[in-house]
Amino acid sequence: MSKQRESELAAHGFVREEGLHFPLTKKDLTTIVAAALLEDDTRHDITTAATVTSNRRARCRLVARQPGVIAGLALACEAFEQLDPAVTMRVEHVDGTRVEANTPVMFVSGHARGVLSAERVALNFMQRLSGIATLTARYVDAVAGTRAHILDTRKTTPLLRRLEKYAVRAGGGLNHRMDLSAAVLIKDNHLAAVDGDIAVAVSRARGVAPAGIKVEVECDTLDQVRAAVDAGADVVMLDNMQLMEMRDAVKLVDGRAVTEASGGITLDTVRLVAETGVDWISVGALTHSAPALDLALDFD
Repeated sequence: MSKQRESELAAHGFVREEGLHFPLTKKDLTTIVAAALLEDDTRHDITTAATVTSNRRARCRLVARQPGVIAGLALACEAFEQLDPAVTMRVEHVDGTRVEANTPVMFVSGHARGVLSAERVALNFMQRLSGIATLTARYVDAVAGTRAHILDTRKTTPLLRRLEKYAVRAGGGLNHRMDLSAAVLIKDNHLAAVDGDIAVAVSRARGVAPAGIKVEVECDTLDQVRAAVDAGADVVMLDNMQLMEMRDAVKLVDGRAVTEASGGITLDTVRLVAETGVDWISVGALTHSAPALDLALDFD
């Protein structure tokens, strides 16, 4: 994607123009990994304590067992470092890299007890985030050559949103609004509160939202699309529309707003949706249904 296109999308207020930058500060990274290690009670790993001597050292490699896109290396490295501050690591493939099956992603060398106790936490983070990145990349590949861009939603794991949306970026997707304060999205239940009057809803949103905040309206019908555009909405969501109706909606909008397709879009249908001419395609499955990427830690 060109820098100009990124800037155009970011200007609409829903898409974050930040590239692939790890979203956590060092303090936040330390805190979340420490909490995960505590949850697994790694300081009382009775199996490792019973079977591995304290002076035993280990060399191992983190390997992708299947093709995919890597994400979450900072979390894995932090897990190993917290249990063995003297551990050494060499990363072969950074976040956002596409790898083939049986590819070593990183090498780890340190005290065997620390590496073994941190292993599951490190893998859990990386398998989850790499799975999201991999699924996102499949959607991005499916719409290549069209004008459409793949976006995520707020259907994320509580407290892991910044990481999961980062994984979407690692896979080549874009982030929709990060939270409820980032933009106005008037959905069916909001419209019900104003008796379905889109003009009233948009007008009220303009009167309350801070300067620069964009307004999107979820539309189920062409009449709603027309009303949203006439009311000056910045983005029109085409919710669960059939392909023919979606094409008609894109023609009706005619560039006066950004068009976003949403609702039940799968890898089997995303190309057809993209070919209707929509600007964005939002897919909740990127974060709520991505299968974990098969990663493993192999000891020499």
